[in-house]
Amino acid sequence: MALDMFVYRIRQYIGAYFFVLGKVDALVFTAGIGEHDPLTREKCCEGLESFGLLLDREKNQTGREQARAISQSDSAVKIFVIPTNEELEIARQTVEVLKTSCE
Repeated sequence: MALDMFVYRIRQYIGAYFFVLGKVDALVFTAGIGEHDPLTREKCCEGLESFGLLLDREKNQTGREQARAISQSDSAVKIFVIPTNEELEIARQTVEVLKTSCE
């Protein structure tokens, strides 16, 4: 039930952004769950074919640890998984703050 509620909220945001933006070129999954949980990605895309989102289930299951498209080749809206490195970004921003505060 928790997964279903989580996915429901994500789908609400996807729908809202489609409405607000008018045209969407890509849907990107990133960070921990977005990068590592094919089931959540699949559930988030289920039923959104009318928005032009066509998930390739095989691609969704493979290619971990690298940026990749997981949409079908004829998908009007491309679907990507983009790995992130939050710890590195936090470290970079910390260095910038320290540089600024030491000047």
